[in-house]
Amino acid sequence: MKKIVLSICLLPVMLWAQQQKAEGIVTNDKKERIPQAKVYIYDQNNTLLKSLTTDEKGSFTIEGIDSEELKIVVDDLEYDKLEKVIKLSDLNANPNFVLKKSATEIQEVSMTKQKPVVKRKIDRLEFNVENSNISSLNGWEILKKTPGVVFSNDAFKIKGSSAILVTINDKKVSLSSEELKNLLENTQGSDVKSVEVITNPPAKYEASGSAVLNIVLKQNKLEGYRGYVTGKYVQSIYPKGVGSIAQYYKKGKISAMASYSRGAGAYYREESNYIYYPENQTTWRGIMNRKDINNSQNTVNSSLEYTPDDKTTFTLNYRGHFAPRSAGLYFVPNTIYNAQNIAESYYNTINDHNSRSINNNVSLQVERKFDNSTLSLTTYYITSNYKKYENVLTDLNFANQPPSTQNFISNNWQDVKLFSQQVDYGWKKDKWELEAGGKYSLVKTTSTLDFSDDENGKLVYRPDKSNIFNYTEGYIAAYASASLNLKKWAFKAGLRTENTNLNGVVSTPYEKNTNDYWKLFPTAYIQYTTDSKQQFGLSYGKRISRPSYSWLNPAKSYYNLFSYFQGDPKLKATISHNLSFTYNVKDWNFEVYYRKDIDPSMEISYQVPQTNTLVFHYTNIQKANAFGASLYKNFQLKPWWTLSVSEDFSYNENYFFGQDQQLYENKIYNLNSTISTSFTLQKVSDWTLEIGHQYYSPSIQGTFRISGAWEAYLVTNRKFFDKKLEASLFFLDIFKTSKQKIATKYANQDNYFIDYRDTQQFILQLKYNFGNQKVKGTKTIKKTDEQNRM
Repeated sequence: MKKIVLSICLLPVMLWAQQQKAEGIVTNDKKERIPQAKVYIYDQNNTLLKSLTTDEKGSFTIEGIDSEELKIVVDDLEYDKLEKVIKLSDLNANPNFVLKKSATEIQEVSMTKQKPVVKRKIDRLEFNVENSNISSLNGWEILKKTPGVVFSNDAFKIKGSSAILVTINDKKVSLSSEELKNLLENTQGSDVKSVEVITNPPAKYEASGSAVLNIVLKQNKLEGYRGYVTGKYVQSIYPKGVGSIAQYYKKGKISAMASYSRGAGAYYREESNYIYYPENQTTWRGIMNRKDINNSQNTVNSSLEYTPDDKTTFTLNYRGHFAPRSAGLYFVPNTIYNAQNIAESYYNTINDHNSRSINNNVSLQVERKFDNSTLSLTTYYITSNYKKYENVLTDLNFANQPPSTQNFISNNWQDVKLFSQQVDYGWKKDKWELEAGGKYSLVKTTSTLDFSDDENGKLVYRPDKSNIFNYTEGYIAAYASASLNLKKWAFKAGLRTENTNLNGVVSTPYEKNTNDYWKLFPTAYIQYTTDSKQQFGLSYGKRISRPSYSWLNPAKSYYNLFSYFQGDPKLKATISHNLSFTYNVKDWNFEVYYRKDIDPSMEISYQVPQTNTLVFHYTNIQKANAFGASLYKNFQLKPWWTLSVSEDFSYNENYFFGQDQQLYENKIYNLNSTISTSFTLQKVSDWTLEIGHQYYSPSIQGTFRISGAWEAYLVTNRKFFDKKLEASLFFLDIFKTSKQKIATKYANQDNYFIDYRDTQQFILQLKYNFGNQKVKGTKTIKKTDEQNRM
């Protein structure tokens, strides 16, 4: 009875203790209140009870917590982290939390920018460029200086593989290689925090691609408005330019950004080709100099983020790319030589063409945070439309034949529609971290080719050379992973399963291809750190590379009467096994790796002697293997002088069946080297100068052997008017040495072409910043593997 009476008497006190409410205020040492600061509440056992965000007045409220003694941690990007142990009952009497300016920020103002920091994590290499001496470059140039990333003619590889998945803030970017370059060239280096090279991606990443390249942008933190206007002039063989404007806004619960860029100019490419037919001992030589005018390349990006409370976020993204007209007129002379190397025949081709492309991407993400976990749901809808018209006229003057003229016209359309939805869940507590999720997507593509040629002076539609290709692909995936971080040891393992159901129908000749398959993709990582800070790591991952939708289309796209490109409707996805061992000590980064590809897909070429035709065919080869070792080191020679060295040595072998159905081997030892040195000429204006040299030894791709190349460059950057105006000068491929020879030679196959992509350039770029430059960009929603394959 006494216990009951005592409980009744204490009940109001107990309820008050459980429901007591306290408020805190976050300010700086100037007594200015700090909005949007993160506040973490821990109990006596250091267990996170609640995470809060200060309001516009810098205030936060604690309620619904029954623990009396608490540890309160206040964190903000511009200030040092503050920890305070306090009794909840004392908080109202002493509610102030005073943050002091970050020592890192003071260093940014008063000291010379430092070298980029390379850090090896359990599942990736992190190249931190924030506040470094290369942060004044654009995103594309930063990517070219990232350890382990090899560039050649605007294409990049990691560990010898070009099947790379590109993400921004772990969100996939669905762009062509040219669109990706344009996006990153218009991404300010000051907005880039780091670049992560993930050779064995964890289970949460889509299994597509042999590696992941993740660009981490700084997060939107402070309230305010800012923007910038940029203008870029590029002088290569022909001039071109890009102008852009971007605006960012954050106020309370709303964060928004919008940007627009427009590019215009002439795009040039030189090619000379050679084909030898041993059957009739003739040699065919031609020259094709391509000049295309595109005076309206429009890119729009927008993002709207709404945060009703500190745990819920809605993000709406839109991205559009519109290129209404790209046009060119090629004159292509070709000469045919006999066995005595005497010109006996020739033909000249005039290719009059134009194209347009329209891409729209809309995505919506809802994210909900809990005490120790996060749940997000993301939906995408994407459309892509491409059209190309070609009018090809050929004058023929062959030996022992009367002169003649042939003409054909082709119209190509491709329309792609994609719907996708995915859910992701993450949980983290103490030493453990768990991730799980799933995804569904449906893609429908229609490709149409109308072909007409000359018959008695009239163009006649040819149904046997025309085609309609309909393709549908459904995709379901689920994944789970777990990681454990101990004092010296770190472990991580995951499993992803993906089901693909595809259906492709070709109209002429009629062919139907269906496939339905499940694949499992395991990943595993181990890392050990010694007392002397040496780091050893071992990882394994299985990946898949699905073909682009255009590569599945079997319709023949003619370059001229004697050459065409053709896809393969039976193209298989490539399965890759990646094994990696890493060692890091005192900023030295070493890696030894092995990769095995099953059914690798790529473009190859072959001759058809019966018709004197050269075919470029996207197909699977038998298999490919690669192993190698890489090294990266950044030397700080002086406070104002750094030297960076990145070396990658590998052995690559490709196995393919020739036109005679014999198995052939193409193998090579390969070295990729990048050495650069940078100087800070004046720290007050961030005036920097960098000189670099990149070398690529000969490489292989299926039947191709690709010659080596090298490139020297110089970049300088300086800021004016309190750093609001930024001027940059670029001298790229100074000695015009990036020209490459791509050759096929085995059995009766003997052909090559020499390719130069107008890489010798002088670039002048001006950027003007306005508004509060401390505001960063809103987050970008994750893009899908299907988008990337467009």
